[in-house]
Amino acid sequence: MRHTHLSDRIESIVGHRPAGIGALSGGCVGDVYKATMPGGQDLVAKLGDGGDNTPHNALALEGRMLVYLATHTALPVPKVICIDRDLLLMEALQSGGSLDTDAQRHAAQLIAALHNIGTDKGFGFEHDTVIGGLHQPNPWTLSWREFFAQHRLIYMGREAERAGRLPKPLMARLERFAGALDRWIEQPAQPSLIHGDLWSGNILSAGGRITGFIDPAIYYADAEIELAFTTLFGTFGDAFFAPYQELRPIKPGFFEERRDIYTLYPLLVHVRLFGGSYVDSVDRTLKRFGY
Repeated sequence: MRHTHLSDRIESIVGHRPAGIGALSGGCVGDVYKATMPGGQDLVAKLGDGGDNTPHNALALEGRMLVYLATHTALPVPKVICIDRDLLLMEALQSGGSLDTDAQRHAAQLIAALHNIGTDKGFGFEHDTVIGGLHQPNPWTLSWREFFAQHRLIYMGREAERAGRLPKPLMARLERFAGALDRWIEQPAQPSLIHGDLWSGNILSAGGRITGFIDPAIYYADAEIELAFTTLFGTFGDAFFAPYQELRPIKPGFFEERRDIYTLYPLLVHVRLFGGSYVDSVDRTLKRFGY
């Protein structure tokens, strides 16, 4: 019945009825389906609000982020066809390849170009966004340390604490650590636009080339927080970092210290969503830096 309703919606938007509807994996913001179209350009549809964790406007925010990337950058992203309260309809991109050496080298070129896009407004974005279906605040802030401390570490830590997944003593340690970031983090030369949720599940590839990036959580940041995220789950390795470094040199100390500091944010997102072993990872990172 749901597939019939979705087929009706798609036909009313694009003027052609799908030949078939099939479920796709993933989708923190909503259920995801692939619509096989008679004209050859298949579509991807996201439906629903993704559950209790998800802001009611999450699909609209995701659509707006994809449109922003499409109009302000050269990053390959799905073309958005329709943004509605309960439906995000996009063109399907070719996928199925692995992030092999060639794909990682291509990704380095694309991400370095993305990170070269800056703003004079500070760190943040023109509106709040979502990450993993969770609200992500982006108030414009001139100090990167303040933004990272208040609107990433402390904000997501408190969300995890309110959900009963981050113990209060650990939250207290996180707050003390956030107040001492000047020991390790400097103000970047300029804010960089980042994808914000860069792991293998959000990167599409085929034939050794990147075909698209999906599920963004964009804002202007220190580009190093993006680089750190890519190492958390082994998304990229030397095949990515060597060409990236040639295009955008990475300052000394990133791999030794700042990478672990910046991965605290995605770890806290996972604590908020899942708890479990991610709590131990936050604990170990804080201990490593004396907190």
